[in-house]
Amino acid sequence: MPHRNRVDPFGDIHADPARGTLFGNRGLLHRDDGTIVRRHALRRWIYCRLEFKGRHRKLLQPDRYTELFFLDEATALAAGHRPCAECMRERFNEFRAAWNDSAPISAPDLDAALHAERLTPDGTRQATWIASLGDLPDGTMIALGGAPHHSRAGALLPWSFAGYGPPAPADPARQVEVLTPRSTVRALASGFTPAGRSPSSPARSGGGSPGSCPPGR
Repeated sequence: MPHRNRVDPFGDIHADPARGTLFGNRGLLHRDDGTIVRRHALRRWIYCRLEFKGRHRKLLQPDRYTELFFLDEATALAAGHRPCAECMRERFNEFRAAWNDSAPISAPDLDAALHAERLTPDGTRQATWIASLGDLPDGTMIALGGAPHHSRAGALLPWSFAGYGPPAPADPARQVEVLTPRSTVRALASGFTPAGRSPSSPARSGGGSPGSCPPGR
């Protein structure tokens, strides 16, 4: 059985055999037996490379942060995460420059701002907001009929843990429920472009040992 550590664009954690292309953390979310018992434990939600400096870690170890996996960068951003400042330093700098081009924002300030936007006040689910589809930049994730879709090149691609479905035309005037946090959408509009996936490109299978980044970056 796959571990429950796959994250969807709503920020929810599931068990699914497709691991994806990135991993990250929100702190220690599991009990010693590996059971997930909370949605997050930190304000710092990051995503990381699967491979970095030859590091390896065993999944869901007692008293260690919970390894979470994402289909791609757009999914991680929609779920409220930001690039790791160590293993993805260049992406982190690009993200915070797009976030605020007048002065670099610090990682703690970035994390605090994202934390205030991504969750409902009780912290139990992803906060969403409404916008016209035509006002959203490529890389934004939205919900249609309760299902996540990736907005890209004027079309909508249905999301799944295994990848994206065929793109469908989108009405730019349509009001939609936006999953990606507002500030992240502004960063996308300012030029931060998430690494894309082909609709036909399958996700990697589960298992394996991701690289390990310190939990403080």
